[in-house]
Amino acid sequence: MKEKPDALPTYRLLTGPDDDKFCQRVSEMLEMGYVLHGSPAATFDGTRVIVAQAVVWPGARTID
Repeated sequence: MKEKPDALPTYRLLTGPDDDKFCQRVSEMLEMGYVLHGSPAATFDGTRVIVAQAVVWPGARTID
């Protein structure tokens, strides 16, 4: 298993407009070694869809 970069937290909640840039940010976290945590969330701000996806470092203690 890779080691978590020191500057990054164990848990991250990525948010933003539902676009290619957001998908790239999530993909980068997965490439680093993070794993998805839970389902994505989406809301509409009146103009665009805003999404959120949590990621955690493998082996991190989570509450289910």
